[in-house]
Formats: sequence, C-alpha cells, structure tokens
Amino acid sequence: MGLKGAILMQKYELGRLLGQGTFAKVYHARCVETGQSVAIKVIDKGKIRKADLLDQIEREISVMRLVRHPNVVRLYEVMATKTKIYFVMEYAKGGELFNKVVAQGKFPEDVVRKLFVQLMDAVEFCHSRGVYHRDLKLENILLDGDGNVKVSDFGLSALTESRRSDGLLHTSCGTPGYVAPEIIERNGYDGVGADIWSCGVVLYVLLAGYLPFHDRNLMEMYRKIIKGEYKFPSWFSPKLRRLVSRMLDPNPNSRISIAEIKAGCWFKGGNGIKGESVVSRGVAWGESNEKEARSLSNLNAFDIISLSDGLDLSKLFEESGLDKECRFILCKPASLIISRLEKAAKIVEMKVSKKDGGLLKFERSKESRDGAVSIEVEIFVITPVLHLVEVKRGYGDVVKYKKILNDVIRPRLVDIVRPSYGEVLY
Repeated sequence: MGLKGAILMQKYELGRLLGQGTFAKVYHARCVETGQSVAIKVIDKGKIRKADLLDQIEREISVMRLVRHPNVVRLYEVMATKTKIYFVMEYAKGGELFNKVVAQGKFPEDVVRKLFVQLMDAVEFCHSRGVYHRDLKLENILLDGDGNVKVSDFGLSALTESRRSDGLLHTSCGTPGYVAPEIIERNGYDGVGADIWSCGVVLYVLLAGYLPFHDRNLMEMYRKIIKGEYKFPSWFSPKLRRLVSRMLDPNPNSRISIAEIKAGCWFKGGNGIKGESVVSRGVAWGESNEKEARSLSNLNAFDIISLSDGLDLSKLFEESGLDKECRFILCKPASLIISRLEKAAKIVEMKVSKKDGGLLKFERSKESRDGAVSIEVEIFVITPVLHLVEVKRGYGDVVKYKKILNDVIRPRLVDIVRPSYGEVLY
C-alpha cells in the first residue's frame, strides 16, 4: 500500500516514491508548516533487526552528524514509530548523477571539473572528521536544483575508531566497479586511499560515459582492478590521464593524495574554478556548527533530535536500564525549572550545588537516614522557553535514586513537559 498523501508525525506530507532498496524506501515529502521539500527515508525496523543491521543504522546517523557540509546531503531529523524509522533529509532535486550519465553519456570537461571539485571538497571534509565513505559511486552522488554535488548514503561508512590495531580497516564493502584493489585483496586498507580510488572511477565515468573496469565475469573484473588494467578514451587530455592514472594506482602507498589532486593543473584549470574556495566554505561551516554542538547550554537541531523522545536510537534498540538517563523536554523558562528542582531536593534532604553550563548536582551524605545518593541534572537551552533536562544517577543506591526520580522529581515536572515530546526514560 502506498504512502503518498499520508501525513507523517503531523509534520510531513509524503509524496512520490523516489527510490527503494531491500530495507528502505525514499519518498519526496513536504513540510506541512513551511512547505519545504525534503526526502524521507523510511526504514523497516523489523527487516533491519532480522538482518542485524541496527549498528549500521546507528553509525549512519552518527556519521551524518559529523559531516555537515554544503556538498553532503543534510540529515534534518530522525523519527520513529514501533515499526519504522524515518530519516528526514535534504531533498536533492537533480537526482542521482548515475541517471544523468545514463541519459546523456559523458559530460563536458568543464562541467565535470566543477562536480569533481565539489566531490573532493566533500570527501576531504569527511576525512578531516575521521569519516570514510567506502561506497562512493555515481548512484550515491546527487545533484541539487542548481547542479551542485550532494554526497549521500553513508550506510557503509566507517569512523576512525573502526580501525584495528594495525591502523587499517578490514571490512570488505563497496560496489564492484568502484571498489579499490586493496579491499578486494582483504589485507587491510586505509579508508582515505580507498575513497580516492572510488573518486577516480567516478571522474573516469563522468568523462568517458562508462566504467574503466568492466567484465561480465566478476572475478575477471576484480583481476583487472587489482592489476590496474584499463584504457583511456582518445579524448582524455594528457593532464587528465595523469590525474586519473594516479588516482587509479593499484598501489595504495603511491596513490595520489587529495592535497596533491587539488594542487594539480587539471583540478585548477578552466573557468576560474579554485579548489580551495568551496572547501574553505565547508570547513568554516563545519567549525561553526562544532562550536555550537560543544556548547554546554545550547543544543542545535540535530542534538535535540538525538536526545528527544521517539528519536533516540538507543531507546529504540536497547533494553531499559535501572540507572540510565531520564530526559524531559520542558516548555518553561530555566529559572522556573531550577526552582522546582531545588524544592524537590529539599523534600529529600539533598544539597544542591550549581556548576558551569547549566549543571546541577544533588547530593545526600551517607550520614542521612536514607543513605548517600547523588543525582546530576543538566539543563540545555533549546529556545528561551523550551529546555531539555537530563537527569542521571551520580552515585549511591540505584533503587533509592529511582525512588527520588519517580516520587519526587518527576511529579514536579510533569505538568510542564512538552506534550508532543513527553519524557524519555531508558
């Protein structure tokens, strides 16, 4: 049954189906309040549980938080029901670059250069944040309404901490025609070099109209990739051939770096395009958002999404714990919230101390008749009258902490909880 016309979470009107895979479908949608076009990826929770892909979904969300860049598809919001997870993403009106190549064949060199500059900016930015895409291909490179690159689909990406003790990644993944030889050989690989190889394949396809490595026999195609066996079309210029051959170097140790690519003649040539212009914009944008994310008293939109009811994946996939955090979205000024918390502390004979960044600490000494316990309460500003309050146990008996939380703290906050969010206890 189709979802077109359905209103999701009272916020988004679903439109036409944009694409689908084994575990998810992607729809065009419209924000009911603002009219903004978005893309919504609908993931079947049962299917990903059955396929043991929960970690992959969580990693994709974590990665997309790290790589906010003008040439990377933006993840606006994550929502969930009992059976589905919804990624609300930036809508790339131009669609997949793959479909453009299928429709028109090879692209003019000046157009390719513009796209390639943006792709390199996005990939370099990802690497600077410790993220390796590992599945760069035309299908995962989208275009917005102005023809600008939007890298998408971080489902197979890896983070720096995914590396083993040898400093390399070992998971075999990627798409056959784009995968680097070191991944095929299964000896461990550097994510940076593997992404550069895939970008080299993308560059070749955009200018040639077909893949450099192709064969009906998959093992024969892999042999060609490992050996670096391919031919250049006659219209590839000498500068372009040098660049592609260095990107498609089967030896990852001598393969060209992104810094060398950007310093090269072909990358800089034509129409006044400068590689550093877009990347500087991307780095500045990312740094400003990182500062915001590091703030102890303010949350950006995605931080709110990560912590709010129905949107926190740890709540969706983990069993409840007795001493885990409890979070509330409260629709009152901070002064009122603090006043209520202080009154709650007095009832149970707890001393309140205020720390920097909206952190309150409730403590009761071991001399108390009810025994020692410590509770930490952190208040985050969303708007002047909308706050996220996180309550968690510091030390002491778990049962006593739960009793204070349920019998004293929660009753004094329940009437100011934002109805559409409620509270999260997990």
